[in-house]
Amino acid sequence: AEMAAARLSGTENRLVSLPLSRIRVIMKSSPEVSSINQDALFLTAKATELFVQYLATYSYKHGRGKEKNALTYTDLSHTAEECETFQFLADILPKKILASKYLKMLEKEKRDGEMREDDDEAEEEEDEDE
Repeated sequence: AEMAAARLSGTENRLVSLPLSRIRVIMKSSPEVSSINQDALFLTAKATELFVQYLATYSYKHGRGKEKNALTYTDLSHTAEECETFQFLADILPKKILASKYLKMLEKEKRDGEMREDDDEAEEEEDEDE
């Protein structure tokens, strides 16, 4: 009843900061979703806000940004890497690395891949010899 009253009075938008129309678009982008109940939309928005707030607070408290009185990307990526609760975010909050370091990593992976292929070919030749 409280949510219905909030909806009728138009205060719902003040209870959440995220734009409900954008959240609806994101929810509808899932093929399993055909229609979205207003209460489900509101609760998803509120839960998302609370989650982001928790992530930011945790990252700030456990990060180095508090020395500068700021929350940094490094704080967020460190949280995603180190805290089990947030590890599912590691792919979208990766640690920052220099482009040159990344290119070296790619080159090493490529060399390692080529070496593995050579090993596989050598094993196949040995199998044929037997």
